[in-house]
Amino acid sequence: MIEINEEVNFTKITNSNRINTGLARLDELISGGLPKNSITLISGTPGSGKTILCYHYLMEGLKNGENCLYLTSDERINNIIKQANNIGFDFQQWLNNSKLKLMYLDLDKSTIHKEMEQEIKTGNYTRVVIDSLTPITEVPVWVSGINEIMPSSDSTETKKYPVGSLSTTRMHIRRIMSLLNHKNCTTLITSEIPEGAKSLSRDTISEFLVDGIILMDIDVTMDRRKLTVRKMRATKHTLKPQNITITEGGIKFL
Repeated sequence: MIEINEEVNFTKITNSNRINTGLARLDELISGGLPKNSITLISGTPGSGKTILCYHYLMEGLKNGENCLYLTSDERINNIIKQANNIGFDFQQWLNNSKLKLMYLDLDKSTIHKEMEQEIKTGNYTRVVIDSLTPITEVPVWVSGINEIMPSSDSTETKKYPVGSLSTTRMHIRRIMSLLNHKNCTTLITSEIPEGAKSLSRDTISEFLVDGIILMDIDVTMDRRKLTVRKMRATKHTLKPQNITITEGGIKFL
């Protein structure tokens, strides 16, 4: 089955409008790569390969001489580098020459959105990865009147939305999407999906706001991992799940 948006003129989509993912087969499935300046959600259950797909994406950009940014709320940056290296992604040389930056987002600080914005605006990045969106959307938000203040607990005149409230989640996602949409970068955002969930992200909102969705899953009965392109702006693509495996070289299509 092919998903087509009839309002889009596909003759205008050329290789210059596409960003290679680092996986040749995936690029074939999405007409040559991700739409330039798009935001794609990589969602899936634990262990399905979301982060590894992001490694492929970053490595492709680095080999092309691009500036890449990896944002994470996991403070063990050194462990991320080691884990990537263990499956064949040696990022150290690009970290050394400042072509790649791994940035830790401290969710306990009231300045995480400002820090993200400043880094993306000044870093001249063409590829950005946020791994993962889930913990960022669960940070509390304080509001005063009609203005959200995100996230901060300094003022006694504000009220705090509870963690996990729909209003809080929308505020975070709207702010992040707005920031990324105003920069000349193509972004991957990962999101966890609980086992058995019917939504395409843990927050149940971001799938409606992004340009593309790549769903990753594990078929336990068949002992297989699967990758499905569920949505991609201005792109003809199959909805058929693709069998993949994870090896020392990363993701391989079967």
